Amino acid sequence: MTDDLAEEPAEFDEFELVLLVRGEHPPELDEDESELLHHRHLGHLRAMREAGHLKVAGPLDEQRDDRCRGLCFYQVGSIEEATRLASIDPAVVAGRFGVEVMKWYTPKGEMVFPST
Repeated sequence: MTDDLAEEPAEFDEFELVLLVRGEHPPELDEDESELLHHRHLGHLRAMREAGHLKVAGPLDEQRDDRCRGLCFYQVGSIEEATRLASIDPAVVAGRFGVEVMKWYTPKGEMVFPST
């Protein structure tokens, strides 16, 4: 344990963290329907990146709560807008996923994403 103290960063970058959680009543899909929905979900994420709304996204694994399926870092300025954009994901519309959205702050410049 260290006794060093640190100053709070002077500036923060602000993101909207979207957790994709297993839907309460996910649809029962055959393999072809499931694959099509997955590709439509990936297409939505690509479109969000290309529009500059989404910084990065990916699935989760080895988590304690297996209802948590993935996470996305949006940077759109509000929880409401991030919720709106995440909610039009075909996998969310179909009920496979739900969304939980919250603000996340990090010291300015610590998270760097490749430009799209």
